[in-house]
Amino acid sequence: MENINQYQQIAATYITEMGTKLLAVILFWIVGRWLIGLVGKMLQRVLEKQKVDPTLMRYLGNFVAVTLNIVLVVAILGYCGFQTTTFAALVAGIGIAIGAAWGGLLSNLAAGIFLVVLHPFKVGDFITAGGVTGTITEIGLFVTTVNTPDNVKTMIGNGKIFSDTIQNFTANDYRRVELKCQLAGSADHVAAMLVLREKLAMVPNVLSKPPVEVEILEFNLVGPVLGVRPFCHNDHYWQVYFDGNKTIREALAAAGFPAPMPAQLVMVQNQ
Repeated sequence: MENINQYQQIAATYITEMGTKLLAVILFWIVGRWLIGLVGKMLQRVLEKQKVDPTLMRYLGNFVAVTLNIVLVVAILGYCGFQTTTFAALVAGIGIAIGAAWGGLLSNLAAGIFLVVLHPFKVGDFITAGGVTGTITEIGLFVTTVNTPDNVKTMIGNGKIFSDTIQNFTANDYRRVELKCQLAGSADHVAAMLVLREKLAMVPNVLSKPPVEVEILEFNLVGPVLGVRPFCHNDHYWQVYFDGNKTIREALAAAGFPAPMPAQLVMVQNQ
């Protein structure tokens, strides 16, 4: 009888301790989750006041929430008597394995964060990056979406973009259009340059400052090649490019300049 009472007392003590621990664990979990939510809201307010990009703000919020939840779980396990050092080592090992398996994805993630923070370009900019030229439609944490001039949606890994040269054609107020004009060897290049400067300046959307540049670029067997360089806003680049070529052809023809023809020297030797 005494043994039964002793066992009952031990069982009651054990149940009481377990019940107390269980209630404490539940309380810790509820309070901990509430504190994590509070920290998340405070962090969001601070980031909003600092006008941090929404994409980066969501990433930081998720990172802080996951980290604090892991700390909470480790603390609860430690309170319950588990060896948290083993658990921490297991988590670290899993993290290393995931990092090795998803190295490329993590590099894209890191590059995406830098792109968001450093702002080398924004949505709507016309760029060349990672070997692709087009207009930015979306900047994600892992990939950046570009719409190419031939209307193809192209997604580039952020790691490739950040490790390569980035050209942002929209960043500056204007852009130079590169055109060429082949003259005949007998043509008056000075007169042709004057005509082209005048006519190219009249093309729609060509800027008056800087003025149109027309100079001799090189020579070939046909004659001198003029470099014709009007300036315009990036939005009008292709319109000025095509209208500029048409203006070169029509202006020189209307002014009576000879058509450039390949010159061949034929030597006849009498035997």
